[in-house]
Amino acid sequence: MDMDQRIRQSFARQGMMTTMGARILSVSPGAVEIAAPIRPETGQQQGFAHAALTFAIGDSAAGYAALSLLDEGTEVVTSEMKINLLSPGTGEQLIARGRVVKPGRRLIVVLAEVFAESDGKERQIALLTGTMVPVPV
Repeated sequence: MDMDQRIRQSFARQGMMTTMGARILSVSPGAVEIAAPIRPETGQQQGFAHAALTFAIGDSAAGYAALSLLDEGTEVVTSEMKINLLSPGTGEQLIARGRVVKPGRRLIVVLAEVFAESDGKERQIALLTGTMVPVPV
């Protein structure tokens, strides 16, 4: 199975992403882009996208970016992830762009930038940095 298909099949098994209405926009070696609509059920009390939505799609985009560089029979898990929330999430959808900063055999350093899209314009709302650990399946 090719890398794109492998990642999309794995993503389809994530109940959390399905619940949030998230979808993969693009997959390439070391980079994955995920979008999720801003809906009332994923919002917080002031009407903005909840930080959990921002974190979830950022973590997934970064994790799948790491997975895109690994052989079949290996998955990744998040070892640690830091988020800087830069601005409230408003608009129609959030877009997370994950990429690998430094691939390694035991640790993979990743980064994700999350943008809020409104009327076709994007504004960065978060920056995530983290570490993924390859695990055999």
